Amino acid sequence: MQELEEERSWLALGSPGLPTYVLLTTLLAAAMAWLYKKQQKVWLVEQIPGPKALPLIGNSLFFWGGPEVLFKQLYKVTEFGAVARFWLGPNPYCVLSSAKAVESILSSQRHLHKSWDYTLLHPWLGEGLITSAGSKWHSRRKLLTPAFHFKILEDFVDVFTSQTDTLVKRLRAKADGRPFDVFHCITLCALDIICETAMGRRVNAQEDSESEFVKAVHDLSSLIQFRQFRPWLHPDFVFRRTSHGRKHDACIKTIHGLAKQTISMRRKARRAKRFAAQKKAPEEDFGQKTRQAFLDLLLEYSENDSTITNEDILEEVNTFMFAGHDTTTAAMNWFLYVMGTHKEIQTRVQEELDAVFQGSDRPATMADLRELKYLELCLKESLRVFPPVPMIIREVKEEIQINNYRIPAGTSVVIHVYRLHRDPEQFPNPEVFDPDRFLPENCNKRHPYAYVPFSAGPRNCIGQKFAQLEMKVVLSSILRNFRVESDIPWEEMRVHGELILRPKEGNPLKLHPRK
Repeated sequence: MQELEEERSWLALGSPGLPTYVLLTTLLAAAMAWLYKKQQKVWLVEQIPGPKALPLIGNSLFFWGGPEVLFKQLYKVTEFGAVARFWLGPNPYCVLSSAKAVESILSSQRHLHKSWDYTLLHPWLGEGLITSAGSKWHSRRKLLTPAFHFKILEDFVDVFTSQTDTLVKRLRAKADGRPFDVFHCITLCALDIICETAMGRRVNAQEDSESEFVKAVHDLSSLIQFRQFRPWLHPDFVFRRTSHGRKHDACIKTIHGLAKQTISMRRKARRAKRFAAQKKAPEEDFGQKTRQAFLDLLLEYSENDSTITNEDILEEVNTFMFAGHDTTTAAMNWFLYVMGTHKEIQTRVQEELDAVFQGSDRPATMADLRELKYLELCLKESLRVFPPVPMIIREVKEEIQINNYRIPAGTSVVIHVYRLHRDPEQFPNPEVFDPDRFLPENCNKRHPYAYVPFSAGPRNCIGQKFAQLEMKVVLSSILRNFRVESDIPWEEMRVHGELILRPKEGNPLKLHPRK
């Protein structure tokens, strides 16, 4: 009888704990399932060739060092094969460096998500066209595409020409046959162009190169790259308590402050213009030509769609400035470098310019730019050898098979553009600068994803026509006025693989006036 009572007491005590046992069992099963899935992901990634990784930190030490070391080490990863892998802490990366492998990602409508690395840009760009994904990206892309119509871009040629005239005057003062770093001059010109076309505001960077805004734009790009390859700085809580984090936040404050001020000013100006237009007779506007900045177009959209907020406008203006400033700066500098190291090719470009302009100092027209066929070939080849954006990173949200390797969901996929453009199967003698590679008869034989300086597929660069037009105007004007010479041999040029591909020691050139 006593034993029965004890058993009843035990059951009475145990019955309230039954839900707890069920909960613990469920949690244990979930943990085991997660661990199994994690182990399976690790196993799949480890089937891909790559450098040996250490526990917890992965290959972080492999990439330890400055931007030059980082760039070299990433290139070494591609030597493991067209599909290779590395780890940053617990995060796996898959590196693609062949046209066939790259096509699997760039041509896909499913793998459009940028990797977590791009979240480091969120404080600057928010969720603009570069960093957004899913339905937000689709709606933004659809909204912004008309803003890059060629007829709209034609109106910007006056800005390109005006700012290039200022650049040429500055270069002429330095063109005494001695080498100087052209990179800084080109940077300021590109910044002036992008601010005037994006915001409709002159920042006069070429006159005031020490301005807080100019410095903030330059510093922020370097800080983001510095943080990207140091996993311990990824958490905001840690980063913001470092000197780098405090400098980063100060740069953001400066850039956003100017952009917000400009948005407010342009809104007021648009209201004043509409009010004045109501009082003005229609014939008073006859013959006047107005040029809308990118910001004006966004403000016009917001006036017709109340869901577009000031924050949305800020995101896209900053995105356009980021994407259109550093990239074109780097591209134009690399073009001038290859002209300075390939004198016979530079001569052919200048002969074409002389034939089109007949010695005139007049500004370039759209018709002139269309005639510069050989300059365009050289520009394309320069973008092949020195792509301004050396890597593109996506995150696959579902498993994908590339070259017989299974890439698990959650893996960051790096498209190594610099290495891709040096694939000898697609570009024989890849280290040779040969503009004829881009003659139609040669392009037709090439894989469509072998050359992607502006990315490709659904997420290709929306501003590539803008960039090409700007570069043609600026570079044609420089070569109309100067003979370019570089003393740095091709094989000795050292590069920084930051967000943008830059020469490590700048771009020292000798300029010789042609007139």
